Amino acid sequence: MMKRLTFTFLLLCLLLTAGQAQNRVTLSGYVKDGASGEGLIGASVSVQELPSVGIATNEYGFYSLTLPQGDYTLLVTYLGYITENKPVKLGASQKLDVSLRQNATTLKEVEITTRKEDENVHSMEMSTLKMQVAQIKSMPALMGEVDLVKAIQMMPGVQNAGEGTSGFYVRGGGADQNLILLDEAPVYNASHLMGFFSVFNADAIKDVQLYKGGIPAQHGGRLSSLLDIRMKEGNNQKMEVSGGIGTISSRLTVEAPIIKDKSSFILSGRRTYADVFFGLSSDEDIKGNDLYFYDLNAKVNYTLNEKNRLFVSGYFGRDVAATKDAMMNWGNATATVRWNHLFNDRLFSNTTFIFSDFDYALGSKEEESEFTWKSHIKDYGIKNDYTYFLNPKNQLRFGLQVTYHNFMPAEVKPGKKSYVNALKLNSTSALESAVYLSNEHQITDRLTVDYGLRFSRFTNVGPGDVYLYDEEFETPVDTVKYSRFEKIKTYGGLEPRIAAKYDLNEVSSIKASYNRTLQYVHQVSNSTSAMPFDVWIPSSTYVKPQMADQVAAGYFRNFADNMFEGSVEVYYKWMDNQIDYKDYAEILLNERLETELLRGTGEAYGAEFFLRKQKGLLTGWVSYTLSKTERTVPGINDGKPYAPRHDRRHSGNLVLAYQFTPSINFGANWTYSTGGAITMPVGRYEYNGKTYPVYSERNGYRLPDYHRLDLSATYEKPRNEFKRYSSSWTLSVYNAYARKNAFSIYFRESEDDRTKTEAVKTYLFGFLPSLTYNFNF
Repeated sequence: MMKRLTFTFLLLCLLLTAGQAQNRVTLSGYVKDGASGEGLIGASVSVQELPSVGIATNEYGFYSLTLPQGDYTLLVTYLGYITENKPVKLGASQKLDVSLRQNATTLKEVEITTRKEDENVHSMEMSTLKMQVAQIKSMPALMGEVDLVKAIQMMPGVQNAGEGTSGFYVRGGGADQNLILLDEAPVYNASHLMGFFSVFNADAIKDVQLYKGGIPAQHGGRLSSLLDIRMKEGNNQKMEVSGGIGTISSRLTVEAPIIKDKSSFILSGRRTYADVFFGLSSDEDIKGNDLYFYDLNAKVNYTLNEKNRLFVSGYFGRDVAATKDAMMNWGNATATVRWNHLFNDRLFSNTTFIFSDFDYALGSKEEESEFTWKSHIKDYGIKNDYTYFLNPKNQLRFGLQVTYHNFMPAEVKPGKKSYVNALKLNSTSALESAVYLSNEHQITDRLTVDYGLRFSRFTNVGPGDVYLYDEEFETPVDTVKYSRFEKIKTYGGLEPRIAAKYDLNEVSSIKASYNRTLQYVHQVSNSTSAMPFDVWIPSSTYVKPQMADQVAAGYFRNFADNMFEGSVEVYYKWMDNQIDYKDYAEILLNERLETELLRGTGEAYGAEFFLRKQKGLLTGWVSYTLSKTERTVPGINDGKPYAPRHDRRHSGNLVLAYQFTPSINFGANWTYSTGGAITMPVGRYEYNGKTYPVYSERNGYRLPDYHRLDLSATYEKPRNEFKRYSSSWTLSVYNAYARKNAFSIYFRESEDDRTKTEAVKTYLFGFLPSLTYNFNF
């Protein structure tokens, strides 16, 4: 298959290059932030004299245009920056780096024009959400802690996992069907404090992009979405220190050049301090408790020469929750080493070495029941990606990826005097690999198509044991043992991707996409929130890969000289090998977990409406999603379709920001969604003197509707032009009208009448204010 793809790529290159004029030359380079020197992702580079010629910079800010010899005016635009016009005499291939300044900066040496504001209409991307970090920071936040995942939950097609949680669902997919990448390393648990906050420190983030559909061929491994997060590279012009002191946490970021214009670093950390206040308590039961999390982001980059650049980045974070009798901690560690190489002015490569580790530990400190329970999933990977700027109408991407997964579901070690038994569940490993090829092809001035193919392969390998079961698939009758790296089970398949855009006119376009995705690793959880003790398992002899096909179409239009940006998208997704649990399944510490799992099909469809105001003192957006998700799994609900827990028919969001004065701005978020699906007891019966509940059909009832209003006000102290120090105060109110949204519902015998059962709703947050002080110098 790899040979066939390579041959196809070479043949495609030959066909596309045939007949190209010999007097064409190439203009290439990087688009950078003029203040920090960081590469700008997705900046638009076009030629004024050739309206149909243009390209967007890649993930590292690189662009390449092949043009006939001549004199041109290069237009470089980026959201929030001043457009720069560069006259170019193109007689031979040359390199041209362009630095952009933010809108507040006046550049005398170039002509300033209105920035290009219609990328949403004329770019290839659909079912894609881009958010600037500055916009995320301006939104009201829980306890003043800025959270990019909660900001994404305010967009169409994205549902939150519950009150206060950082888990999310995209277009009917499960929480584990989202691929979250931080500088290309996968993050398996993106939550702090049991899901109330995400692990992403906004001070260290440069770019956030969520793909709900039309996922590029270079990415795979999850069914529903790709959340691609890129860390800052560090200011290579001057030292900069920023941070904040909030109600629940404090943070500090330092970035500076190591060698100006050549190398820089960024170091960003934050920590909560509830444990500090516990220590000051006079209550001895509280005094000995710990409850905190910390994050550390670090990144260094070095420009070796014009054709080679090196990046090293890492993330380290951990949560600790402990009492005198018990403890729990969990955390992520990721590391990437990336090498950018320019073979020539058209061929760009990126080679990435990846490490990711998610682990957790639970335990009891009491002597008689002392134990430690540990679990982890570790990834070691390498990616080799290429971008070939064939000509202004064709941009090829191709490459390969290999990942080694190691799964350790659980290992329990008892204390010396403990009655707890030692236990170690069957650990296993797997090799996941893929090759891909795609091409963004501008067929006419109005029609552009991006087509690609990905071939993925997954091999479950030893050491490990595989049970052989009886006909009822309940009792093991034999065991097959596999040695280290011995193949246990192999899966694979083709994943076609195609997207098309047709410009109707200067202000509107229609887009469509289709993609197939395969998922080989799965999360086993009984919780709707991102709990730290969920277990990840690989596809194996009895657990097949999940598969999804999605089609989507959309209409995109801007109004009032690009003041308003609007879109309507519809989608349909059908899924196979969806995993769900038997009734009364035993998930915890089950060494034969496959006997508790059932597999079936699913479908999700819906419509998403989005309107954003981009100019003026009042900015923001309104979104509405109408959707439905169903699963059909033999052995559940009598084989009839049922709604998964994350199915919600209606959801809407309103996000507003108002610049009241140059120093004062206000923000407001309002969100609404119908309640998630739950299974409830509808009766009970007695047998041998004991009472047993009778439950409804699977997820046959709904939680109460969810809605909440958040408010914020920020005062930014005017900066003296002769001083570098600046500061601001932000007052946020979470749940301004104190809505008691259900966190969970449990059932108990009625205290007044024991023959009846009553439902009890628990909620987390009422009216919750917070105050944050931010600084920068």
